[in-house]
Amino acid sequence: MQNIITVGRRKTAVARVVLKNGSGEIIVNNRPLDQYFKIETYRNEILSPLTLTETLGKYDISATVEGGGPTGQAGALKLGIARALVAANEELRNTLRNAGLLTRDPRMVERKKYGQKKARKRFQFSKR
Repeated sequence: MQNIITVGRRKTAVARVVLKNGSGEIIVNNRPLDQYFKIETYRNEILSPLTLTETLGKYDISATVEGGGPTGQAGALKLGIARALVAANEELRNTLRNAGLLTRDPRMVERKKYGQKKARKRFQFSKR
C-alpha cells in the first residue's frame, strides 16, 4: 500500500493526514501524539476511528495540523484519519458512517454584526 493522503476540517482547523502501513506510530506536526495533544480527551477523540475499526496498531499516521484551537484540530484530525481508513479499506465505510465519523461538522463561528457587541449580544439598553 502506498501513502494515502486525506484532508480533515473542523471550525477553522485543517489537518492533512498521511496514512501508511506500519506499527501504529502517530506523529502530529513532527511531534508524537501524546506530546502535541496533552489532554487525554483529545487523544481519545483522535484515536476513535482506529479503535472502532480495530486498526490501532496497523498504520503509521503522519499529520500536519494548522488553524483553530485544540478542539478544532482534534476534530479535523479525527475526520482526516477516518477518510484515510476508508481510502485504505472501503469495507470500513459503513462502520465509520454509522458512528458519524465521516460527517464534516458544518458549525462555524457566527460573524459579529455592526451595532452589537458580538454576534448576538447587544450593547446595554438604556431607557433614560
